[in-house]
Amino acid sequence: MAGGLSGLCRVTEYLFLSNGRAAKDCSQVSGNGITCIINATETRSSSPPPPGVEYIHIPVSDSPLCPLGDHFDQVADKIRITAEGNGRTLVHCNAGVSRSAALCLAYLMKHRGATLLEAHRLLKSCRPIVRPNPGFWRQLIQYEAGLRGSSTVRMVPSSLGEIPDIYEEETRNMVLL
Repeated sequence: MAGGLSGLCRVTEYLFLSNGRAAKDCSQVSGNGITCIINATETRSSSPPPPGVEYIHIPVSDSPLCPLGDHFDQVADKIRITAEGNGRTLVHCNAGVSRSAALCLAYLMKHRGATLLEAHRLLKSCRPIVRPNPGFWRQLIQYEAGLRGSSTVRMVPSSLGEIPDIYEEETRNMVLL
């Protein structure tokens, strides 16, 4: 899974995740057979996508109060539809850490049958820096509960405010190192 920190990260055969700079790199986009780019940033890209690549702008900020969950179904369904046509989707935000990661997690839950915990482990194995903000986590937990009837991740209090319990485990492991 190359590109873990800067380039395009392959999540599944049909789904890629990256930061904004990699998404503008035509050689990476075409080299990976990307046919659809979903930009989850506040501003639309000033550079046009490569020829033949569909471009969708989801204007959202990386704020815990942003209703990103309003876009979970639309983006997850678009990734699935693109894959069914043998296309590949690249989801990106500025850093490829919070907004785009949350959208990829929603897709993995809805169309790949993963729990939120499983989806996060997969995404983190491809791109170790993924870390949706606490507001997006709350929306993902609510989304999983809507899909499955319960959630595999819960928010817990910490010295940093509420965090998902999986971060609590990561923090404990770091302290042990």
